[in-house]
Amino acid sequence: MISFNNTEIAFKHKSNKDLKRAHFLFSVMASPFLVKSGKGLTRFGLNVGLPIKGMIKSTIFAQFCGGETIEECTSTINTMWKHHVGTILDYSVEGKTSAEDFEYTTKEIIATIHKAKGNPGIPFAVFKVTGISRFGLLELTNTGIDHISESELKEYHETVERVNRICKEAFEADVPVFIDAEESWIQDVIDRVTHEMMLKYNKERAIVFNTVQMYRHDRLEFLKESIAWAKAQNIHYGVKLVRGAYMEKERKRAAENNYPSPIQPDKNTCDADYNKALEFLTEPEIFSQMALCAGTHNEDSSAYLANLIEQKGIDKTDKRIYFAQLLGMSDHISYTLASQGFNVAKYVPYGPVKEVIPYLFRRADENTSVKGQTGRELKLIKEEIKRRKGA
Repeated sequence: MISFNNTEIAFKHKSNKDLKRAHFLFSVMASPFLVKSGKGLTRFGLNVGLPIKGMIKSTIFAQFCGGETIEECTSTINTMWKHHVGTILDYSVEGKTSAEDFEYTTKEIIATIHKAKGNPGIPFAVFKVTGISRFGLLELTNTGIDHISESELKEYHETVERVNRICKEAFEADVPVFIDAEESWIQDVIDRVTHEMMLKYNKERAIVFNTVQMYRHDRLEFLKESIAWAKAQNIHYGVKLVRGAYMEKERKRAAENNYPSPIQPDKNTCDADYNKALEFLTEPEIFSQMALCAGTHNEDSSAYLANLIEQKGIDKTDKRIYFAQLLGMSDHISYTLASQGFNVAKYVPYGPVKEVIPYLFRRADENTSVKGQTGRELKLIKEEIKRRKGA
């Protein structure tokens, strides 16, 4: 079993200053009260125009984001790639609603594909459909498009055209692209459009990747059906496997609208399904026609997949199988796996500081609420600071 306890490997890319900043941030995130207070003060400061951008940029933004622009991310890209950790540039601006904004975001995503073209240090591109389409439209078309108005149909076709433009650019640049998963009540339409893109661009290899959230109790079966569908269509299926990001929202909406929650009954069941999916996807007859990115901050699942790769004789350097984590989190997983020769990449969010605040707040909330996550990060950071002082 691979061990994730070597802090020298985990933090070799970080300066002492970087470690001190991480120590401060994870100490704050260990306290729900401080996180809630910090979020409130940040919103207030930005709303009244206080000059706090510099403070945000040098602290939580520096921990979890690569820069405000693609070019500002270059230093992060190069630093990680020195240690064989790739970058997934993630334009993390959210909440836009106009066609002009959707068009701008589409062009920005295409710019990340151009940046990745021919660059082994940027193995993937990524986008969320809600970044290039109105949420309400996706909700309206989740069950189909037969019942929508002519203007809504036009808007829907514009969304599909944007998705197609991104996927076509990815295909032509030979850069695989992840289409991220979102809330269950807009996921069916995202799955349909993603599969439509796969039919166009995944004939020779997996360029378009669907994202499957295993905290949903129906996703293991969905994954098996999707792979069977891809085999029948004689195309390659790309899958990014994650646990999920909308659990509390999903459960609340299900309770309010009186329908069964789509979420697993408990964490153990979710973990079990995640690992079953890893087993299924690494079976030789399945793996031959697909590609996998395991997006996880879970040490057990990461070690489990590393063992499956070894047991099933899959070449560690096979580009059809990757591990991925978020920038600023789980470096002990990312850099340990990379040091062992596995393919690893990190999501590197970027965008104007004020625009990525919702993303940063989610990272703070996640580290506060995920059981043991912040404690584990903080413990390892403390150990590395102590090790360096004694060196």
